[in-house]
Amino acid sequence: MGMDFDAWWYWLIAAAVLAAAELVIPGVFLVWVAMAAAITGVVTLAIGVPVALQLMVFAVAAVAATLAGRKFYTASPVPSSDPLLNNRAERLVGETVELTRPIINGRGRARVGDSEWNVRGPDAPEGTVMRVIGIDDGALAVRPLTPLPRETGSTSQP
Repeated sequence: MGMDFDAWWYWLIAAAVLAAAELVIPGVFLVWVAMAAAITGVVTLAIGVPVALQLMVFAVAAVAATLAGRKFYTASPVPSSDPLLNNRAERLVGETVELTRPIINGRGRARVGDSEWNVRGPDAPEGTVMRVIGIDDGALAVRPLTPLPRETGSTSQP
């Protein structure tokens, strides 16, 4: 009592298995290969092609479906009401922060919310309130809200 499937059944079963695998292991890739298997199954059913040609149809359809899918996903980004949602550092530009460690030789630390960030900017003492003006190599670029007092040295003449 054997099951005598035609070749197109195998392609459609492969398409269903690949589509189910895409649901279990999402990656937006297997769906295009599943589509290619379905196309191959339909072509095999419609015109009955030999195995070598079926494999060729599958290969061409897989490449075409993958390229079309890639173009579909990269062509139109989804508009967002908050484009900086996943870029926390960029969201901090314009905020004020307080130095928790002085900026010495252009580097220091500042409190941002309940965490601390590396900062870069002009030398300043701990406790100085600074404004975030950008991002510099993973650190917040800051400048003082008010001009910093200049250190004055002794200028007396003997």
